[in-house]
Amino acid sequence: MTAKKIGTQKDFVYAPMKEIEVDGKDILVVNTGKIFTAIGNKCTHMGCKLSSGKLEGTTVRCPCHGSEFNVMTGEVVKGPAKRPETVYSVREETEELFLDL
Repeated sequence: MTAKKIGTQKDFVYAPMKEIEVDGKDILVVNTGKIFTAIGNKCTHMGCKLSSGKLEGTTVRCPCHGSEFNVMTGEVVKGPAKRPETVYSVREETEELFLDL
């Protein structure tokens, strides 16, 4: 497993969601207020960027067709998407954030 530094906790003070690209993967990193989590950033329905959507608690809504995903598990909360998002592990070390690939 490879760990990549993706930023610091301070990067999420004003914006709880951040789009990043790591090793060619488009990833959405989310600060839920309690922990940091990461899922794929392209909606599994039509490929729209979830980072342009709206976060409510632990659910992100796709801006294109309204699919909703749980940012903790990647599971579809509401369609039309049928496939879950890939989930990535985020580790915090001394206020720095690392993504495990």
